[in-house]
Amino acid sequence: MKRSLPTMGGSTAEQDHQDMRAFASALAFTVPTLLVAFAGSAFARMADDAQLQRLALCQDSWLDWKDDAVRMSRLANCFETRFDRSASDAVFTPRLPTKMLGWSVSQVYPQSVGMGVGFALTVNADRARARAEIEEQLRRPMTCATTDGVRSCEVPLASGRTAVLMAEQNGRAPSSLVGCDYFYQQ
Repeated sequence: MKRSLPTMGGSTAEQDHQDMRAFASALAFTVPTLLVAFAGSAFARMADDAQLQRLALCQDSWLDWKDDAVRMSRLANCFETRFDRSASDAVFTPRLPTKMLGWSVSQVYPQSVGMGVGFALTVNADRARARAEIEEQLRRPMTCATTDGVRSCEVPLASGRTAVLMAEQNGRAPSSLVGCDYFYQQ
């Protein structure tokens, strides 16, 4: 027969041992759960696609890379593996959830911004939220005008790089077009 010695807390050593095993078992379940939860929340914050965001906010330009076979190949590979091309070839849709500035990206226009040559994304953010976040990211205010029912905002950043935002005039549309205009195509 196993004999348990009393401990200072009034319980036996065997009870303390059982309590420690229960605590260790609970800890073994809790620690991985917390790690997954923290990693998941960190991943959600980091889930923005940095390359798409840099292109859409004029921090990078595929036009500058057109003679750099390595960079253009990487960009082409990104689109071939992560996006589906529409029948018109002008728009791509993400195969998996893709984000920019925390907003879901629903469409990518890798060669145009409206009538201009550039790069654009359709994001699930209304015009006001999109404008505020873009101005914060660029640290510059955008100027806006309304034409043909579309409210367009822009901020020139460098020669051949103008950050643009387009959305319905009423501002109630749940999505906006965000991009970088390189030049107007006639």
